[in-house]
This record gives sequence, structure tokens and C-alpha cells, in this order.
Amino acid sequence: MNVLTLIGLSALMHGYIGLRLLPALPGGAGDQLWLLGILCLSALLMPFGLLARRVARPPLADLLSWAGLLCMGLFSSLLVLTLLRDAVLGLVWLMVLVSPGALPLAQWRSFSAQAVPLLGGMVTLMGFMNARRTAAVVRINVPIRDLPLAWQGFTLVQISDIHVGPTIRRPYLRRIVDRVNALEADLVAITGDLVDGRVSELAAHVAPLADLRSRHGTFFVTGNHEYYSGADGWIVELRRLGLTVLLNEHVVIAHPDAATARGIPLVLAGVTDYSGGHFDPAHRSDPVAALRGAPLDAVRVLLAHQPRSAAAAAEAGFDLQLSGHTHGGQFYPWNLFVRFQQPFTAGLNRLQNLWVYTSRGTGYWGPPKRFGAPSEITCLTLVAA
Repeated sequence: MNVLTLIGLSALMHGYIGLRLLPALPGGAGDQLWLLGILCLSALLMPFGLLARRVARPPLADLLSWAGLLCMGLFSSLLVLTLLRDAVLGLVWLMVLVSPGALPLAQWRSFSAQAVPLLGGMVTLMGFMNARRTAAVVRINVPIRDLPLAWQGFTLVQISDIHVGPTIRRPYLRRIVDRVNALEADLVAITGDLVDGRVSELAAHVAPLADLRSRHGTFFVTGNHEYYSGADGWIVELRRLGLTVLLNEHVVIAHPDAATARGIPLVLAGVTDYSGGHFDPAHRSDPVAALRGAPLDAVRVLLAHQPRSAAAAAEAGFDLQLSGHTHGGQFYPWNLFVRFQQPFTAGLNRLQNLWVYTSRGTGYWGPPKRFGAPSEITCLTLVAA
């Protein structure tokens, strides 16, 4: 879809908001002008949030991306609030129809027309502040049945869905790396959607990942956005940085204290993204293949970008799956719709004998906005069930 088509669609959607709000604002044309100006500017800039690099080069492309994505976040809240306002006004109109004079419909229209842009602006500002702060650490205990004493207290730090790209750059990622390193984890897992752009554009901004520190290293699995951004190139680059990329394969981690571990190792497996096979048949996600040749008696952990891998992971016999992809919905009300596409939205959930932890993500995608779904760096600790 070209830029002009997107601008046309953007204008239509912004036009709906304007038609519903502008006539109801009090004070005449002068008081309507400020909202009209914001809507016109947003309608023009919003398409550039996604297509800036098609029409410009850095640094202009980066500026257009920032402006367009900020407008996208504001537009989303304005649209949702306008639809909600229409629903409320519909109920008020019905009440007035049943009981004339029961409610001042004109006042409701005027007050709600003022409230929508004010609330939309407040939500967007709060969402921006939440998105741009460094993700907080969320600590989760995962109970594993028959877990040997040696593996109790083993920590896996998960980061996911950072989306290094137009608005997330090296300093943002550096703060995440520093916070992860402060946890002194046994293992670091990155569960996909690290980047939104090619290696040639973003290699310098992803470089801080080389400084991640843990006892057993950093492990990575692809997300769907890696395939949009040239997965093969990123696999090579991440391996160059010292990360272990797991493509339907596993590693075996043996505990140095063989007695308390009862000879039971930890198997860490990783699968390609659930949709990887659509981009490259060799990257079809396969939890069974990821376990091929693994010790039968082991604690089994799977890294899989999308929670949708859970059914196959449970059948394959994994104890724990770490996923991301959903962003927890990122901002209200989209978190209400994630469940129609994924089995889990966020947090620790159970599927048969499998625990599935779904991260809300450590960065954000698209609009720099998080509202009702804060970002996280997850520190998961294995404990005996």
C-alpha cells in the first residue's frame, strides 16, 4: 500500500472523529480550530510512522517515524474514546426518548466532546512515559514437579519484544542490558522480536547485547519481526555478538553438583517463530525436533516466541515455555482482543503439564505507548512443586 492511499484512509478515519466531536464543542469555530488542526496534522503524519523509510532517508526518516508513531498512539485513543462516547450518547438518547427531559442530552454532547481529546491526550502522555522508561523487573517462581535440589533456585531472565528500530535505539537497549546484568542470572533468554529493520541499519544499536552476562550465556529465538527484517542476516549477526541462536534445537546444561542434581540435566530448547515456515520452509517451528536427541530424564525448558506453540510444546513433554509476542496488549483496549489470537495474553499459565510464561515485552512496537500493560524484564526462578 502506497503513502497516498494510507494518507487517504487516515484522513477518512480522522474525519470520523472530527465529524463526531467538532460540532459539539462549545464556543464556536475559534474553540474548534485547535482540535481541527491536531486532527489534520495527525491524519497527514500517521502513515509516515510505518512508511517513513520509503519516502526519506535518515535523519529525516527517523523524525517522520517519531512524529507518525506519536500521532498513531494519540489517534488510537481518540478513536476508541469517540466510539465509546457515541455508545454512551446512544444510551442517553434512548433514555430521553423513553422519559423526555430526564437527562440534558445537549450538555452530555458538549461535555463528552471536550472530554474525549483531553482524556486521549492524557492517556497518550502517560503511555509515552511508561513506554520510554526502562522495564521493571518482574519476579516469578515456577513450580516444577520432582525438581532436583540442585536446580531449585535456578534463574532464567527473559527479555522479549524489544523492537529496536525507529524509536528504540542503542541507549534504550543499553539500559535494559545493565538492568539484566544486575540480576546475575544463571541464564538469559531473548524470546524474539528484537528488531524492526535490517542488520545494515541497526547493527550498531543492537551491539550492547554482546555485554549481557550470565552463568550459562544468552540464548535467542526468532520472532515474526525477525523474518520481516531479514532473519538470516540477524542470525549471523547475533551469533557474532556471542548469542546462541536456537533454531528448532537444544543445548544441555549439566549441573556441577551431580549428587544433588541426581544426574538430571536442564535441557534448554528453542524453536523458530510459529509463522517462520511461511517465510522459509526450513524454519517451520517444531518443538519435537527441538528435543530430538535430548536426555529423556531432564528439566525441559522451551523458548518459543508465540504462546501458540504451547499445545505442541505440551505434547512434546516440556515443563516450561517462555514466550512473548503479545505485549500484553500494549495499551488498552487492545489487550482485550489478544485472547482471540493467542491462548495466553500475559503472565504464568498452565496447559496440561506445561507452564507457559508470556512476557508483556521489554520494549514496544509502533506507537511509543504503554497503558495498562507495563513492559517487563522477567526473572523466573525454578522451585520445587
